[in-house]
Amino acid sequence: MRWPDHAIWWHVYPLGFTGAEREALPGGASPRPRLARLEGWLDHLVGLGCNGLALGPVFASETHGYDTVDHYRVDPRLGTEDDLRRLIDAASQRGVRILLDGVFNHVGRGFGPFADVAAQGEASPYRKWFHADLRTFEGHDRLVTLNHGEPEVADYVTGVMTHWLERGIDGWRLDAAYAVPPDFWRTVTDRVRVSFPEAWLLGEVIHGDYVSFVDRTGVDSVTQYELWKAIWSSLNDGNFFELAHALDRHNGMLDSFVPQTFVGNHDVTRIASRVSERHLPHALVILLTVGGVPSIYAGDEFAFEGIKEEREGGDDAIRPAFPDRPENTPGHGGPHHRLHQELIGLRRRHPWLVRARTTMVTLSNTTLSYTVGHDAERLAVVLNLGDEPAEADLPGADWTCIAGGASFTKDGAAIPPTGWAIAEP
Repeated sequence: MRWPDHAIWWHVYPLGFTGAEREALPGGASPRPRLARLEGWLDHLVGLGCNGLALGPVFASETHGYDTVDHYRVDPRLGTEDDLRRLIDAASQRGVRILLDGVFNHVGRGFGPFADVAAQGEASPYRKWFHADLRTFEGHDRLVTLNHGEPEVADYVTGVMTHWLERGIDGWRLDAAYAVPPDFWRTVTDRVRVSFPEAWLLGEVIHGDYVSFVDRTGVDSVTQYELWKAIWSSLNDGNFFELAHALDRHNGMLDSFVPQTFVGNHDVTRIASRVSERHLPHALVILLTVGGVPSIYAGDEFAFEGIKEEREGGDDAIRPAFPDRPENTPGHGGPHHRLHQELIGLRRRHPWLVRARTTMVTLSNTTLSYTVGHDAERLAVVLNLGDEPAEADLPGADWTCIAGGASFTKDGAAIPPTGWAIAEP
């Protein structure tokens, strides 16, 4: 198994987490060494059972980080390159991998080459870096789309990715990867892998053919939004058939690559605001028992709430500032925090789950049992969304409960109201 097969990520949006200013610091202002605050959370990450720190944007930008103006400079609101290097070193000492967020589909208007185009027009040596119509990204006027048909843009992106891999990071999340031509990504990923064959490259893809995208671009994985939606939607609607359909498709993806799985990230409404409190454990059980490379969005382990709104500032509620110390966080040491530790620990003890296929056994609107297996390894999972006890079938085995609460027999389980359990043969 390669190292990404053992990865469980703790995902942080640094600008929000550290309480940074909403806009770039004025020229001449001293950097604010806020990345150091994340060092105080590394032991929490490890104590949770994670071994990867997936950072949102850390590069110089105009506002929210996704309007990058300099991919080679740490955002002064977060500190300096030395601060980032110290965080990388502190993480490495704990066996924690680092993933950076690369925004290479578009840039902020203050990006040096675009500023040169704005000043010189057709005379700018960077004019070919941008489309003839200087198009913007998905209606965001401040985000200018790069021209990915220009070889110099591929050279630039390859250089940025290699630069930070040389400084100790372990991989990249490629923002808005779905909006970039696959041939561009293939050119870049092939070049990067010449020097860094073990780097993990994750593409942000929301809709479409995930398998084809991975094959055409050379990335290792994509964000599994299809499963994310099926998890919370099936729990809300009392419709496990939706989840079963998504898991069947998920099995097909695992034949080609290992998807990145999640129930929360910096772009979506918090899971604790998506589903009722009694169904939060069900969502986590599903995430941590099916195949994939899972991530936990910082704060979800404390059952943070937050609703994403489609307006300016609409991400603020899902990207809050955190206390300096984990123990000062509401929900620290609480039931949901402890459940994360329990289930992540279970996954750690069964590392084969990263490539496990799911087989449905009992399927109704509100009762589900499935097995997950890889080679000779196998676990069983039972879920009951209802207010009454439920019965579920399982393949014949000497099932022993290892998490949750259910009474197992050789060929089934009795599940309490709104209960769940995991068993091994």
